[in-house]
Amino acid sequence: MTDVFNIKLSNAQIAWRAAQDLHDGAYVNLGIGFPEMVAKFQPKGRHITYHTENGVLGFGEAPQAGDEDWDLINAGKKAITLKPGTSFFHHADSFAMVRGGHLDLAILGTYQVAQNGDIANWSTGKGGIPAVGGAMDLVHGAKAVVVITDHITKTGEPKLKERCTLPLTGLGCVTRVYTSLCVVDISAKGFVLREKLDAISLEELQNYTAAKLHLESDILSLDCPEI
Repeated sequence: MTDVFNIKLSNAQIAWRAAQDLHDGAYVNLGIGFPEMVAKFQPKGRHITYHTENGVLGFGEAPQAGDEDWDLINAGKKAITLKPGTSFFHHADSFAMVRGGHLDLAILGTYQVAQNGDIANWSTGKGGIPAVGGAMDLVHGAKAVVVITDHITKTGEPKLKERCTLPLTGLGCVTRVYTSLCVVDISAKGFVLREKLDAISLEELQNYTAAKLHLESDILSLDCPEI
């Protein structure tokens, strides 16, 4: 059986793949941590307006080390830069934008995703995230929610499940998942496989997935550059 720990995509490669699907003109919120990396790989020529829950819209890329202004940060406490048109507003107004349906896309990390689109991206367990935070608003306020994640845990347990076993962040809200082994859409059928690494067979991929993978069309190769 293929050792997925040796062939799986890196976090940077997963973020790169998700970034290729960003639409020109989109308003996007990137979850704290790993999802923030997606902005780094925004395709040239596409204008994306990034939103952060602490009250900034249209900010730029991270500054060079040593050039940080720590009055300018995103929700993950990472330093940001300003672009022409960047705007600042109250925390409550930021969440009014989310709850009002003004974001086109939220990209989140996760612990588990269920085949019906449920997501669990927080946990009260040891080493877990102690509270659900703004994700509970994002999963229902954004027009679309996608997830980027490793396909398996560090101990080899599947993250794609029939049902989530951890506390839920949202119900039936995820439409696409980009993992270290494949890309799946979530439909009424469940997980629909769209792309996978050539180095892993369909049978092996299914063995690392705790819910049935459905096929609707030809499976494309999940090709990412070396990053």
